Order: sequence, then C-alpha cells, then structure tokens
Amino acid sequence: MPEHTIDFGKYGAQGIKGHQAVARQLDALADFIASPVTTRRGLLARLHYLTRTPHARAAAREAGLTVTDRTLKAWLQGTRNPTRHNLARIEAAYRTVRRHNVARYLLARLNRTGRGTRVEIHPLNQSGVSTAHQRVVEFRTLNIRRWEAIINAWSTGNDQALDDAWIEQITDLGSQWGQYEYVTNIGFAA
Repeated sequence: MPEHTIDFGKYGAQGIKGHQAVARQLDALADFIASPVTTRRGLLARLHYLTRTPHARAAAREAGLTVTDRTLKAWLQGTRNPTRHNLARIEAAYRTVRRHNVARYLLARLNRTGRGTRVEIHPLNQSGVSTAHQRVVEFRTLNIRRWEAIINAWSTGNDQALDDAWIEQITDLGSQWGQYEYVTNIGFAA
C-alpha cells in the first residue's frame, strides 16, 4: 500500500525516503561552504556569512547562535576557539540561514515561470533481495511545475511537511507512486 511501507529493508532492499533525497539534492544546489566548520577556514567563512550585516546577525540569532558580540569578535580574531557544542550551533545556524537566503532563488529556478523542472527518480536498490522477492521498479522521470511547498518545507527544516509535499507531487506517477516512497537517488538541476 502506498506510503505504508512498514518493514522496509526486511528482504534486503536499500534506499532512503524520497523527501530525504529531495532535501539532499536541494542542499547540494544551495552550494554550502565546502570546508568543514572544524577547520579555521571553514569556521571563518561561516562566521563572516553569519555576521556580515545586521540582518545576517539577526537571522543567526533566530537560528540559534546566541553568543555575545565579544565572543564572536574573539572567534573571528582567533584569540579563542569555539567549543564542539558551539561549532555544531554555528553549523546549524549557517545551514538554516543559507537555506532561507537561497530559497527564493531556487524556487524561481525550479518553477521556471510555470514550465517546471524534470526530476529523475532512481528506484530503490534491490541487489540484496532474493529473486523471488524482487519487484519490477523502473527508473522514472517526472516534471514538477509547483515547487512552493517543497521549497518552503526544506527552507524551514520541516521534515514532515517536506514528506507531505513530496508525496503530493509523486502521486502524478499514477497507481505506481507508492513504489517510489523509498529511492536510491533523486536528481534535478536548477
């Protein structure tokens, strides 16, 4: 039954939920800073992104980076290093602010003035499933014209809303849409 895969992987199938693959692809399109936050270069790049304007500082505070200006200045100058907990908070705040900042741009690129974007859906991996339990699940493509709900859920980090928005889009596959609840990859470009 669609959206009711209770024992996924019971026979050896491998994959991830479709909305997680969409979020992973949107994160790749958001073009995050490549250097990890644990390196000096990655830390400085994230801190500059989060503190370059008053609007960016306010967004960082909303995203959970609630340290004093004195502490931020010490981190930027290199006189103090953030703790592991603060590094995680910096990374989370950076990703949240970056998602919010690029959401409008991605929405315009993906909607393409009503033409939409072609999405490739790669089915789940059944290489570990015995032949008797394998099912025929082919590679599919789908043109999505309305990305608003997907982008809004992704930019706010709402996993359940993203799942609902993705399921609403793949119902266009007809009666087979439930076979694509779990996938190996979802690809699209903006």
